[in-house]
Amino acid sequence: MALNKKIEEGLDHIKTAEKSLKTSLLKWRPDFDIAADEYSKAATCFRNAKSFEQCKDCLLKAADCHRQNRSLFHAAKCIDQAVLVCKDLGDYRDVASLAERACNLYQQHGSPDSGSASLDKAAKLLESQRPDQALRLYQRAADVVLIEDSQRQGAEFTSKIARLMVKLQMYDEAADALRREIGLHQQSENISAIGRLAVALVLVQLARGDTVAAEKAFKEWGNCCDAPEVQTLEMLLQAFDEEDPQAARQALNNPFIKHMDVEYARLARDLPLPEGVVPVSKPSVRQNAAPSYVSPKAVSAATSAEEGRKSATGESNETKSLHSDDEYEGGLC
Repeated sequence: MALNKKIEEGLDHIKTAEKSLKTSLLKWRPDFDIAADEYSKAATCFRNAKSFEQCKDCLLKAADCHRQNRSLFHAAKCIDQAVLVCKDLGDYRDVASLAERACNLYQQHGSPDSGSASLDKAAKLLESQRPDQALRLYQRAADVVLIEDSQRQGAEFTSKIARLMVKLQMYDEAADALRREIGLHQQSENISAIGRLAVALVLVQLARGDTVAAEKAFKEWGNCCDAPEVQTLEMLLQAFDEEDPQAARQALNNPFIKHMDVEYARLARDLPLPEGVVPVSKPSVRQNAAPSYVSPKAVSAATSAEEGRKSATGESNETKSLHSDDEYEGGLC
């Protein structure tokens, strides 16, 4: 009963809003301010009545009225609320497009921080359902804050981009994102954060199967790592260079790797280990085994060859004895 009352109240607000948008002989311009207010009140009523589809529709109409009235910030706020209603509906198809619309309005109003925050909230909603769209929103958010020369916020969004790329197994793009994040930390002189990023970059390069690039990353950024991290990376790279799977697994089981961000810890856990050199085992000889089968033709051929060899040897010896008799036939000189 109470829900039906809320829905009726919301419909009344919609009628008032539509009436305020009409023009007449004495009213030349629609009253967008009153219409936006009435649509917002109707959206609140529908939300309380759990009628989320009608709530979303009223919020978008309120946003359009605010935009027509040049109230860009309030229009963006209404679209932000519509994004949250999409979550209540369980329908994430329009989340990315709505978040980008809200960000555009915030930027036009001169509030880029609010725009990046709107993109961030929408991306978090999409990470599990539509990670590819979440990645696009994070990239847009990073571009927005970097326009304002905010390296710290840019590094935060770039970190989210890199982790999501690792989750999606986009290792080439993840390596580029990690280098970009390291560069942003260098610009903001946040050297302490570069050590862990160097470890993450080495893991990503190994996941790409490029040990040369992994060694290059370590040589380039290893001086920013702590002593335990340096020892672990040296052990890991040496294990891959020598194709020693046991040493590689020991290095990857290091506690500080397991306590990295979840995506990098899982990457280290699932990283393909070097296969190693498998020694060739000698064939074993069984005792009291039966002799190998020998073909009768092979036996006869071997016997004929042996007889021919003996006859040739006898003729040679006879020839040698004749030559020696000829030498001594004349006697001593």
